[in-house]
Order: sequence, then C-alpha cells, then structure tokens
Amino acid sequence: MTAQIIPVQTFDLVVFGGTGDLALRKLLPGLYQRCRDRQMPSEARVCGLSRREMSDDEFRELVRGALNDHVNADDLVPEDVERFLGRLSYISLDATGSKGWPDLCSFLACCADRIRVFYLATSPELFGPVCAKLGDQGLVTPQTRVVIEKPIGKDLASAKAVNEAVGAVFEERQIFRIDHYLGKETVQNLMALRFANALFEPIWNRAAIDHVQITVAETVGVGNRADYYDHSGALRDMVQNHMLQLLCLVAMEPPSAMDANSLRDEKLKVLSALKPIRPGRVEQVTVRGQYAPGAIDGKAVPGYLDELGHRSETETFVAIKAEVETWRWSGVPFYLRTGKRLAQRASEIVVQMRPIPHSIFERDAGEVRPNRLVIRLQPDEGVRLYLMSKDPGPGGMRLKTTPLNLSFSETFKVRFPDAYERLLMDVVRGNQTLFMRKDEVEAAWTWCEPILDGWKQSDEGPENYGAGSWGPSGAVALMVHDGRRWVEPGT
Repeated sequence: MTAQIIPVQTFDLVVFGGTGDLALRKLLPGLYQRCRDRQMPSEARVCGLSRREMSDDEFRELVRGALNDHVNADDLVPEDVERFLGRLSYISLDATGSKGWPDLCSFLACCADRIRVFYLATSPELFGPVCAKLGDQGLVTPQTRVVIEKPIGKDLASAKAVNEAVGAVFEERQIFRIDHYLGKETVQNLMALRFANALFEPIWNRAAIDHVQITVAETVGVGNRADYYDHSGALRDMVQNHMLQLLCLVAMEPPSAMDANSLRDEKLKVLSALKPIRPGRVEQVTVRGQYAPGAIDGKAVPGYLDELGHRSETETFVAIKAEVETWRWSGVPFYLRTGKRLAQRASEIVVQMRPIPHSIFERDAGEVRPNRLVIRLQPDEGVRLYLMSKDPGPGGMRLKTTPLNLSFSETFKVRFPDAYERLLMDVVRGNQTLFMRKDEVEAAWTWCEPILDGWKQSDEGPENYGAGSWGPSGAVALMVHDGRRWVEPGT
C-alpha cells in the first residue's frame, strides 16, 4: 500500500529562527521529506533567517548536517538531498531591527502573487514585533500565512496580548497556531474511529464509559531547555495545549462537517464546559511532582534540581482529574497525566468502559473485566480494543482478556509522515482544521490559570518522584480515591 501524495501550490516559506533547534530538527527535515515525495512544486523556495552571518552555501551545509542527523538513512537519497538543498536560501536578519529586511523584501518581490508562509520558530516574545515588522515592510499579502508555535503566552493576559499583536497584522484565517500533536496520524485516526464507524459513537457517552485516561510520558529530562522549562513547567508546557486538545477530540460532539470552523467550534464547547478547578479545589483534584535522581533504562540520571543548579518549585509532572459538564459526559472523569523522566516514552488515550451489569459465568471461569479501548499515539501507533474471550481448549469456560490490535505500521506498509510534514502542507493549503483558533487558546488558559493560582497559594511544593518511575505517589492516590487505577502504557 502506498500513501497518496497530493501536490500543493507553489509557495515561498520563510523560517524566522532558521538555524535554531526546531528548524534543524523538525521543519527542514520535514520539508525535505515533502520534497522527496514530490509534494513540493519544483519552484517552491525555502529561506532561513537568523542573526548569524553565513552564506547560502554555508546554510545549505548546515542543513545537510541536520538531514544526516534527523532523517532516516534509507530516506537520504543523494539526488533528492541536492534537489532540496538547491531550494534553500539564507538571509542574516535582525527580527526587531533594520538589518536584513531589505534583503528579505527583495527575495520575496519576484513572486508577490504566490503563497507566502512565515514560520516564527522564535521565542514567543518576538511574535508580535516580527508580525508588526512584516506589516510595516508590506510583506503581508492576501496569500500570506503566519505560523506561531506554543507557548502562546504564559497566562490568559499574555495569551490575549500575543493574539492581539498578531491579529493586528494578520486576519484570523491567516494565523496558524500549531500544535504538532494534532498532526500525529493516530490523533487524526481518533476522529475516523469515532465518526466513521457506527460501532463506537452510540456508546461514546456516560452510559457506557466509566472514565478516560490521557497519558503523555517522556523519559527525557529538561536538558538544554532547563531555563525555559523552569519558567514554564509541565502544566504550561503540555497540559494547556497538547493534552487539552486531545481531551477535546475525545469529548467533542460530532461536528456538522469536517471543516476547520465546524471542528474548532466543537472543541471550544468542550473547553467551555470543563468544570473550573478553583484554588480551593486544586489540592483535591491535581497532583504536581518534580523528578529526583533515579535510573532510566538502567542508567543513572540526575534530578531536576541537579540539572537546573538551584532550588525551584517548578513541576515536571502533573496529574489532573478533569470533568466535562455536559449531558454526554456528566459523571465521567478525565484523568490527565504528563511528566518528564517517567518509566517509558509513551502517549496513550485509554477509554475505560463500564463493567457488565451481571455476570452469568461461574467464579472459576475467571474475572470478567470491563472492555477498554487504547489509542496509542506514540510510539508504535495503533488502536487496541480489549475484549473478554474464551481461552481455547477443553475443560470448561475460562475467560481471558484479549486485544484486537490495529497496528498502523503492520497494517499500512508506508512511512508515516512526521506531524510537522503534514501540518506544514496544511498551512500551504490554507487548511486550519488541525490548528488552534484564538478563542480555543484563551479558553484553555481560562481553565488552567486558576490551577496555577492554587499552586502559588499552597504551602506544599511539588512532590518528589524518582526518575524512571511513573510519577509521585499522589498521582496513584488520586485514582485510588475514586476506586480506579492508572493503566500503564503497553499493558
């Protein structure tokens, strides 16, 4: 089976922060793959911008090294690499000063009528100033799009300020707030699973579902992001964007159509229906932790404070019991869990069904366990439905939990595009379906901000947990208090 490649229109893509980690690790390798698959038109151009002085050829060699580091060796076809590198240009530019802007204007002037994408792979503080400069330089056309990365603000007020600054130059239809989790194959398959199968939607409600768990676990520490992370923390870095977006896709009502605004309207309704977690309730329904020294894959690793070099109350782990106050989900808790230096790298959504009302089987047949749907986002993308079945063989009825396994890598013998590959091409198409709208961002901050306020008011800091574990004991207690337990990824 081969993936269908749909070419896009000719475009110019300009990356602010073109020599940074995001550009070299994700954006440029992703564009190479789209070029290799002949999805990028031959006239498309990519221009990297940063303050560093270098020539086009030096930039191309920098990107060649990035491709060698971040693209599978089997995908590095010499002719394709050279063809892609030949599309690259570089301009040394001061994003907030005057240096380089005439060169950028000159670069774009020859193709003023084509699609133009500005990707701001910069710190969020530059989003507004860069957009203002783009407007002042006359570089915003009806065919222009701008892409901004998380974090969009650090609280509700700053998020509104970013949205207003970018919105002063670009129309909402031109603004693409990227969340790479929404570009993952399995996340999009969640919508197909729900809305293209008659099997699930009739039972996708409180009558059949006991609770939902969403886990995004990382084995890495903060590394060279320590300074950024210490001003952010797990809630700002993961919950406010990635995890709430996943919750929305699980909990939303069926949209009227598969278009950007219909889909985002339904996600906004979910965010608006989240039960507020006021500061007085924070300690009852949230747990925050901070990793201590431990071991990952048998290798000793330092604790967060050791990596940071000073005391800090910043959380590297968060567990939250969230509730969606709608008829569909009344009484169904959504447990969110994310953290660094956990036991394994995994992102999963677990939809735990209610137990059967009455068992007709004898006790020695074994325990009848509730059905469970597991949607694996990474690694080993796929869907598993755990059912009760008879253990084969004579000797009476013996029940066993058995998974129906849809492994994407085994079922579809194709390379799955990286999330950034798909999302970049959606930007060129002008398709905002997988991007956040202004009101979504602000609604997410409206829900998260009281949690941050509650933690500030608390006398207790984050609970320590050993690196290589599944987080602090408080996270286990959060579930045990409700008579439930976390489902560990892969089980």
